[in-house]
Amino acid sequence: MTGLTGSAAVDLFEDIPNDLKPDAPMEPTTLWASHSDGRTEKLASFYDQNRIPVTYDQVAPILYDAILSSEDKTFYEHSGINLGATAKALVDYAKGTSSRGASTISQQYVKNVLVQRCEKETSPNDAEFKDDAGNYDPQKYQDALLACWTDATNASGTEGMKRKLQEMRYALQIEKEYSKNDILVGYLNLSNFGGTTYGIEAASQYYYSVPAANLNINQAATLAGMVQNPNSYRIDMPNGSMTDTKTGTLINSAADGYSQTLDRRNYVLGRLLADGKITQEQYDTTLAEPIIPAINPAQQGCAAAVKNAYFCQYVKSIIKSDPAFGETEAERLNTLQRGGLDIYTTLNLDIQQAAVDTMTAHVVASHPNLTLGAAGVQLEVGTSRILSMTQNTDFNETANPAPGQSAQVYAADQMHGSSTGKEVGSTYKLFTLLDWLEQGHSVNEVLNGTFRLITPFTICGETHSNNHKFENSGKVGGYTGTPMRFTASSLNTGYLAMAQQLDICDINKMAERLGVTLGNVDPDTGALEAVTKSNNVGDVIGSKNVTPLAMAGAYATVANKGIYCTPRAIDKIVKQDGTEMKLPESSCEQAISPEVAATAAYALAGVMNGGTGGAARPNDGIPVIGKTGTHETTQTMMVESSTKVTTAVWVGNVIGDGVLRDFSSNGTRLNSLRFPIAKDMQTTANAWYLGDEFPGPDKNLTRTILRDLPNVVGKTIDDATKTLEDAGFTVTLGAPTDSNLPADQIAAQSPGAGKIAGGATVTISPSNGQGATVPDVIGDKASKAQSELASAGLSNLSWDASCGLPNAEVESTNPTAGTAVNRSATISVVCSADDGNGNGNGNGNDD
Repeated sequence: MTGLTGSAAVDLFEDIPNDLKPDAPMEPTTLWASHSDGRTEKLASFYDQNRIPVTYDQVAPILYDAILSSEDKTFYEHSGINLGATAKALVDYAKGTSSRGASTISQQYVKNVLVQRCEKETSPNDAEFKDDAGNYDPQKYQDALLACWTDATNASGTEGMKRKLQEMRYALQIEKEYSKNDILVGYLNLSNFGGTTYGIEAASQYYYSVPAANLNINQAATLAGMVQNPNSYRIDMPNGSMTDTKTGTLINSAADGYSQTLDRRNYVLGRLLADGKITQEQYDTTLAEPIIPAINPAQQGCAAAVKNAYFCQYVKSIIKSDPAFGETEAERLNTLQRGGLDIYTTLNLDIQQAAVDTMTAHVVASHPNLTLGAAGVQLEVGTSRILSMTQNTDFNETANPAPGQSAQVYAADQMHGSSTGKEVGSTYKLFTLLDWLEQGHSVNEVLNGTFRLITPFTICGETHSNNHKFENSGKVGGYTGTPMRFTASSLNTGYLAMAQQLDICDINKMAERLGVTLGNVDPDTGALEAVTKSNNVGDVIGSKNVTPLAMAGAYATVANKGIYCTPRAIDKIVKQDGTEMKLPESSCEQAISPEVAATAAYALAGVMNGGTGGAARPNDGIPVIGKTGTHETTQTMMVESSTKVTTAVWVGNVIGDGVLRDFSSNGTRLNSLRFPIAKDMQTTANAWYLGDEFPGPDKNLTRTILRDLPNVVGKTIDDATKTLEDAGFTVTLGAPTDSNLPADQIAAQSPGAGKIAGGATVTISPSNGQGATVPDVIGDKASKAQSELASAGLSNLSWDASCGLPNAEVESTNPTAGTAVNRSATISVVCSADDGNGNGNGNGNDD
């Protein structure tokens, strides 16, 4: 070698590093889901290079024979270098020509390792592969990959000699550190077999739909011949994979029987026969066989997950955004496409299938009258593991999906599926209820929930007037009642009356404590927008855009005795070397007290038992809590939970404001679809997870509240009504009553002033203006009594005979003194008198 290339070559050889450590190859990242019995199924894979690494024993022996006979028949005899072939190659390099066949399998393995290393350092996500507008330029990336191959296979001049010497040096080193079998299978795991197909296992499954262990002679010889020029000899392009340099037409096609690949296969068969690896009969039989591929396209991306694709997309968004998978966006994308991770998700395929089935049965993917969307999500209470995630559309990531197709994850937010949430309606009342209880109020406190202009409100410590009269569902008039009743019937005016005694900002802070954000990204922070960024009276009844997943997490907190857990989608991550990787951060913490949670659950149970959510209650007897939500006529939601699983379902307009109740899907009005979907989903969850009784409510938070009932006698009807309603009482107007008060002033109230149960009904009776009050004339002489009664407007008097005696004094009247009577009423008067002989005829005692 020194004589051929000069002494400088020896110095160069000595200077070349000899510590090549084969890196882990680029492998697909695969998502897995589990059944309730622990069985796992593949959801999807993501890759730049489709590779399925195998061990030595997982490859058919005929494939090894085919590779060695055609590429390196003395593989098990040399120490990494074929000296004779290498010497010839060096002579050719010195002449500026190339030589084929000089590299051993060990050297080719080294070459593949170096190419792979270069390719791993060349990511399509790098900035250098973007055009001036910041868009990905695939040609720039392909040119860079070609440069990796060219640099590793340069076969001319000084650079070629240097590459060959480096290859030799590394080959000698790996032969010392690895077994022959490890080198051979390592070579086959790295080798390209055309396009993005890498490794013998992926090639076997792709081209022939069989594992590498089951390859026959024909298949093994074809694949072994492919490694020399994989993109030319590939057999997945029926129109041709090579261009005829003379005619410019495509060749190596299905029409010509993949002629070029066939020639190469036949060469391999000849080498197998010559080396005694196959018999003459096997050779003759196989030689007569055509090449017949059985292409099994390798699917990557979430589309392969079909109806589970939206959960897949959610997990994919976590990988692309969470620092656990890389510090930068490019690093995280590399992890996704090249990291070779096995990611075991929280998806329960039994729960998920039931969710998919009920969604498909009830909601059409595309509605002729509006852009209809529906999503369902379920969380495990106590962990917030996402058990199911489904929606009505078919998954499609293309730029122009057809109606009924989408890549948006309706259950999630803008950072985890490009959706921005929808108005959740009265399901947001949960946070008013929780703040009400945390402030020490009782669910049995009585408030005025009648339809009226409710004002003012406290917002972040300041008093704000409200000029909007919020209506109730169905435009009902409302009533005076308790939060228990307001919750069960979802009375807007009742909850606004509650919010009047709270601070709107505290209500939104409560939502924030339970993990709720808006669905959109805040342009000021780059994070999801906080629900506390804006605070308005309409927030009380659900005017904010929140995702089903966030609402499920909040209700799961109530079911979990006040402990909020971050929703999570990943249970375990296994790296290429078999070790586990740290999971994305998640936590569980006490967000509200167990007492508040238990009492809120007590109120929410009323929704499912005789309230607005009854249609979604499972029939299995397992206790559930829940809340309905409707925003205007365009969005609907149902959230319910056992002590084990929480279900949230949204049905509404993706865009636009179509009136849901005006249209149907599969026989059900759109505004009612949430009920059967949520019921089916929760029923399945209950069957697998069961459920316990919820803890009982706190006694203090369910106490009856006594309030001071003011005295309104003498006030006008309007003043009296306002005074009583402001004090939290319901007012009814009784019939006018006799009184000496002017007409329309309150003459009587029942019950009378004092402490009574808050919100009780008070009957007020106005004066009819025709009344008089019987004066106190007891002890008066008859003549004087008559004058006083006449002055009071009472002239219809009935005198007892005793009043005609001398010195008669009034002993009693009927009605009694102080009684309000009509002026025409008869007043009976009884007297006592002395007859002059000391004989009294009164009722007193004479001594």
